[in-house]
Amino acid sequence: MADLSITAANVAASTNAVLNKAYNFGATVTAGKALILDSSDSELKLADASDAALDTVFGIALNGGADGQPGVVQTGGDINLGATLSVGKVYVLSGTAGGIMPIDDAVASGTLYCSVIGVAISTSILRMGIINSGVEYAADVE
Repeated sequence: MADLSITAANVAASTNAVLNKAYNFGATVTAGKALILDSSDSELKLADASDAALDTVFGIALNGGADGQPGVVQTGGDINLGATLSVGKVYVLSGTAGGIMPIDDAVASGTLYCSVIGVAISTSILRMGIINSGVEYAADVE
């Protein structure tokens, strides 16, 4: 399995969602993408587990937009990712900009930094619990 195939139109926050609306996008973003908050310009950009400078997940985009447009980001709670999930599986940042994948695919993907995004509590809902470790995956993570 690779990155989740997310249908942006189906991404939705739950009633317990923790939202942040204080920032603008610093790149073109679609709903469902994992984002960082760039400390150099306070803009939301696509997170990437293959780059130590981009692996600190801030949240998941709930809307899309172009560079300079306002973004709504979910940073906690439950989220419908608009993708099919495996119940009980941990999902992490992938090495594709903004991508999310199951943790068991992380080792096979090459050198990636471990940023946990959450755990699937149903086939459509991810319970967010962001953990940015700043370290690479161990070879025996599976």
